[in-house]
Amino acid sequence: MRDFKKIQVWQKSHEFTLKIYKLTANFPKDERFGLVSQMRRATASTPTNIAEGAGRDTQKEFARFVHIASGSASEVEYLLLLAHELGYISAEEYPLLEKDILEIKRMLVGFGKALKND
Repeated sequence: MRDFKKIQVWQKSHEFTLKIYKLTANFPKDERFGLVSQMRRATASTPTNIAEGAGRDTQKEFARFVHIASGSASEVEYLLLLAHELGYISAEEYPLLEKDILEIKRMLVGFGKALKND
């Protein structure tokens, strides 16, 4: 069993999740059960899957959960674009958030490869 809190991509995705929770608190109230809920769920799914995978018995199982986390990060990437195009994320904030999620996705790919090669 691994300590997921020591995994760099978990740390980065956890910090990003906190950003998204704060950001979506300012979205329109009528999006609370729509886009806000979807963004929060998908964003939290990334560090959640890393944590769950870290608790698994084998590297192969862990790699599978990292792969799932990568899918969640791709979902977040799209939801950020959607929120931006709907006017909920400013032109100043969007590139920074996009940069963060793309970095998380790259980290997940590298981490997943490393797990498969161990």
